[in-house]
Formats: sequence, structure tokens, C-alpha cells
Amino acid sequence: MKRSAQFLALNLLMAGMLAVGSLPTNAAPAAGGSDDLRAALATPQDITEGKRVADASCARCHGMDGIGTAKGVPHIAGQRPAYIYLELKVYQTGGRGDTQMGNVVKYMNDDALMKVSAYYASLEPAQPSAAGGAKATASKSDPVSAGKAAAAGCAGCHGESGISKMPGMPSLVGLDPKYLIAALNAYKNGQRKHDMMKTLVSALGEAELNNIALYYALQKPGKAQTPAEGKAAAGKAAAAACAGCHGDGGVSGKPATPSIAGQDAQYFVAAMRAYKDGSRSDPTMKATAAALDETATRDLAAFYASQPPQAPKVRKPLTTAEWAQRCDRCHGINGNSTDPRSPALAAQKADYLEQVLHAYRKGTRKSPQMAAMSDVLSEEDVAGLATYYARQKPRAVVYLALPCK
Repeated sequence: MKRSAQFLALNLLMAGMLAVGSLPTNAAPAAGGSDDLRAALATPQDITEGKRVADASCARCHGMDGIGTAKGVPHIAGQRPAYIYLELKVYQTGGRGDTQMGNVVKYMNDDALMKVSAYYASLEPAQPSAAGGAKATASKSDPVSAGKAAAAGCAGCHGESGISKMPGMPSLVGLDPKYLIAALNAYKNGQRKHDMMKTLVSALGEAELNNIALYYALQKPGKAQTPAEGKAAAGKAAAAACAGCHGDGGVSGKPATPSIAGQDAQYFVAAMRAYKDGSRSDPTMKATAAALDETATRDLAAFYASQPPQAPKVRKPLTTAEWAQRCDRCHGINGNSTDPRSPALAAQKADYLEQVLHAYRKGTRKSPQMAAMSDVLSEEDVAGLATYYARQKPRAVVYLALPCK
């Protein structure tokens, strides 16, 4: 259902939309201050003419109601008119790399582009989606909190925050998540032999393992609160051969290689024995362990146990709600943009939003701001944001004409 003509006259005062050559002489500058854009009023006649353009050129994909039904075709009903116009201009110049859209708008003049933009902007927007995208992750929970909950069963052996207080049990802090996940999966698939660990981790899914590893990576690191039998000073010389992989002082700079600074000494010795006898399979570590006798191994363990561990370089992931707060700075609260140049995201199709975010990440859509924002998003973040905005209620924006001072 269309809005009333009286309401349209206000709602379609398209700040920042119309080109200078098509302006009435009394048009005011757009809010953004651009030299090539001005405010102009779309009349009911303009809307009617825009409808004819839509019927001839746009309806096959977008429908006369502006509600996209095919995959990858966005809803444009109720979209900000200036944004529609500016996007059509980008397609017209080949800036989107979409041949089909480019061919449709290639020969349209500015008058047609403006009026069809006004027409679709005048329509009632799509209703919020109940289901969202295929991945349907409307609001990603805090993975750190989830990791803490999943790690509750680990505290008895490894310490509440991953700092061991039990000799023979490894500390789990200071480890890159990639390494800890690989180690847990090695217990799960039997590459590492430990019946209790195999039983415990077999009950955990991939997401839980990821959350546990992230939780421990973000905990404040500290040395294991356990005794070391060897002589740290003697172990320092032997540690020189380990620095190439495990870093100076045992702080690794490689995600797949564990940091061993502050590690429980008894666990370290047991691990070296396992590499030595082949129960842990690693040719490099087997050769290193084979070159050390029991005394040298204990001294090396004591040296690393005495070294201060450091937190790995891991960023705490944002929840969907936290990401949405950042997106709302440009796209408006809950995706209801008040900037005529920024698209409204509320009730947009989730599959289309995912498609666009991936395009910005790959560089096939150009925007320095969007590239910087989307580059750090995970696949889960993209799916969560798309579903979140698909479920938001769209709201119209009225551009008001203010009297001259």
C-alpha cells in the first residue's frame, strides 16, 4: 500500500538526490554540502512517471512493489531515494560489475533515474523477516562467556583461569587458539594418547572447542603454580636450540607452535618423553627430545617454567549486537538510515546483505569505509549481521524543508 500523497510530498523531499541541471531555481544545498547534489521535491506526477519507468525496466526483477523475491535481488521499496539514484548511477558507469543491471540503466537519463528512484522510495517497505538468512544466527552470543561455561569442567585439573596448580597438568593460558584447538582435536582423534582427555573432548563440538580456546587465550597469563625439579640456569643454554620455533623465553610468535613460557615443568618433561618414544608424533620434536637426557630435559623444563608467559595476539570477537552498534553509526538505529546517501538496512533480505558484505570484503564493491569495516568480519559475523538487520522493523524518514533565515 502506498503512503498518502500529502505524506509523499514530505517524505520524498530528496535531500542530496537530484542533479544540479534538473533543479528548480530555489533548491537548497543538500545536507552533505556536495556541489553536484541538491534537495528537490518529488511530486505525485513524478511518482506516477517513475512508476511507468519501473513497469518498463525494473519490475521483472524487483516487482512493481519493490519486494525482491529472487535470490540476490534486494528489496528497494521504501529505500532512501537519494541512495537508489546514486546506486543507479554507479551501475550506469559499470562500477558494480553487474552486466544485467548495467544494461537496464545504461540509456536512462537523469530524469528517468530520479523518478524511478522516487517511485520505489514511495512504496511501503518489506516486512521484517521472521527467519532471516540460511545460516539464521540472529544474534551471536558472547563466545568468551560461552567458552568459560564450556571450560568449567577443565578447572579441576588446569586451574580456574587455565593456570595449573597441579603438577603434571599443563597450563592453558598464553596459547594461541589455533594451537590449543589442534591439540584438543589430537586428543579427540587419538593422535595424542590420553584416555581421560579423549573422553572429555569427544563430547565437545567444534564451536565449543573454539570458544574454550578463545576463552583461555584471553585470560591473563601467569606461570604455573607448581614446583620444578631441574636447574633453570642450566636449562637456559639448551633453550637456545628451541628459540627458533618457540621464541625467545618460550613465547612463540607462530600460531601453530605452542608458547611454553611459564608451563608446568612436570608436564613439559612428560611431553618430551612422549615425543622421544613416539607416542606423540612429530619428527622435529622427536629429534630434539632424543638429543636430551633426563637431567637436561628437567633443566630445560625448569628454565621455561621460570619464564613469564605472554598473552597471544588475539582480538576479542564482537557480538552481533556490538557489530550492529558500529553499523548503526552510518545506517541509522536498527538499520533505519537518516542519511540520504546511506542505505536503510532494516528488513532487507539476509541473503542480499551477505552477498554485499562479501563483495566489499573481496573488493568487487568499492568503498574504503565498508572495506575496512567488513574486512575484519568472520563468516559468522556476516551471517549474524545479515539476519539481524533482516529482522528489524523499517521506518520511513521524512526530509523537512526549513524556512530560510
